[in-house]
Amino acid sequence: MPSRDVVPNPEAPSEEPHEPAVPGRGRRGVAANTAIFSIATGASRVVGLGREILASSYFATSGAFSAFTIAFQLPNLLRTLVADQAVSAAFVPVFTDLLEARRRRDALELASTLFFVILFGLGALTALFILLAPQLMPLLTGDRFSSELDTLTAGLSQLLFPVVVLLGLNGLTLGVLYAYDDFTLGAIGPLVWNVVIIVVLVAARPAFDGNDELYAYALGVLAGTLAQFAITLPRLFRRGFRFTRSLALRMPELRSVLKLMLPVCISLGLINFSLLINSSLGSLVSEEAPRAIDAAFRIYQLPQGVFSIALATVLFPTLARFASRDDMPGLRHASANGARQIYLLLIPAAVLSAVLAEPITRLIFEHGEFKADSTDQVSEALVWFSLALPLNGVNLLYARTFFAFQRPWLPTAMAGLNVAVNVAVSAALYGSYGIAGIVIGTLAGNVVMTAGQLVYLRRELDGVEGRQTAVAVAQMLLAAGVLGGAAYGVFTGLDEVLGRSLLGQTAAVGTACAVGIAAYAALVALLNIDEGRQLWRLVGRARARRAG
Repeated sequence: MPSRDVVPNPEAPSEEPHEPAVPGRGRRGVAANTAIFSIATGASRVVGLGREILASSYFATSGAFSAFTIAFQLPNLLRTLVADQAVSAAFVPVFTDLLEARRRRDALELASTLFFVILFGLGALTALFILLAPQLMPLLTGDRFSSELDTLTAGLSQLLFPVVVLLGLNGLTLGVLYAYDDFTLGAIGPLVWNVVIIVVLVAARPAFDGNDELYAYALGVLAGTLAQFAITLPRLFRRGFRFTRSLALRMPELRSVLKLMLPVCISLGLINFSLLINSSLGSLVSEEAPRAIDAAFRIYQLPQGVFSIALATVLFPTLARFASRDDMPGLRHASANGARQIYLLLIPAAVLSAVLAEPITRLIFEHGEFKADSTDQVSEALVWFSLALPLNGVNLLYARTFFAFQRPWLPTAMAGLNVAVNVAVSAALYGSYGIAGIVIGTLAGNVVMTAGQLVYLRRELDGVEGRQTAVAVAQMLLAAGVLGGAAYGVFTGLDEVLGRSLLGQTAAVGTACAVGIAAYAALVALLNIDEGRQLWRLVGRARARRAG
């Protein structure tokens, strides 16, 4: 096993002998936690899609909405660089090591100290950005934005940037809960976030005029982020967390977290840098392109959040515990099996969203000010995003596998290569292919990152169950091909019969998806794919619990 930054002290006294060394022992397994997390995340993604539909009905793919998109993406990028997932990914392995060594008091002291480090550090960064926003934001929009849109972009970004501090603190509080296999608030937090945004947007929009109506949306995002963080605090205190009177700045574990955060921040930030690249290059195509690409990304994120983010989040503490025990076979199998589960769920999702990109976009967004030309732009981006969906999903899991045994520089290098390929391909193609050329760069970057992480994981873990995974993926692709043909054929037939009304399109798209998924499930069962059997066993146990 690679060297580690934190070495648990086997001679440390057991401060709470009654507490199990492994926080999640005796609780729900990974599969059950993933199912629960996926259901809750799915609900939040559906509500989030409702939020996007509402906002698109107000603002379509206007230049002002593109200004909001870019204004939000910079603080969103910064929160992935220095907050939220980055904090959790660097903190959980070190916190888990302390719990494994039965040093619970030290673990909680570490959490308290890190809370204030994040508060003051990100607070200073936020204040600096608010001062510099009028100079920084026009650099991202090029010369395609008018001075009015540049001013709007800067003003919106100043209002949105405090979310970086809130999400940094939220990443820490959720990291503590995740180490105890408590994923409920991590799943429902985004649901609260989306609901608050919708309420504030509807209530506050009449108070603004013209393009300034986007400030109501920004206020909603800020209020939703505050609510998402606030709901974690009561449960955190029930876990025993308390603010310490002094900061333990000399704790070696704090240095270890901060040392891990550098590559983790860069890695997670670079993975999320692609969307900012897409929007910046999109502004060179047209004022509408950044919002069109972002709208397609929101549809793409629905299956991503329900399946791969949920699985990677739930599996991460388990991977960290395997790493803490130097259990190489357990770590290898958990990572490989998780990747195959992601492929099982995201390959059919990718095929469905690709073959039905236009009707899905029309059904979701074509309301109010959102017209057919906007549908064409969004669906064009969605086709290419769909092809990257399974690869992006496994990249999230593979990166967390490296983070679990505290070797974060390797996925960081791969993420940097991802961005380099993305920029090169997108810059080369956007002039000839427009929106499609930009998103093809995202696909190319994900292909390179997946291949690179696999090469290094195979070396670090002495294998990645490559043959088993390749056979399973080939079978899944075969089943997904049948799914795509069935879904497209059913939709085409129903579209002619039912027409383009909202009810008709809902029935046509819904029936096509149901028939395609049924065909995929039947072939997965016929081909006896092991991950399919795991899913059916989980469903069977859930039914048995309800019946009992």
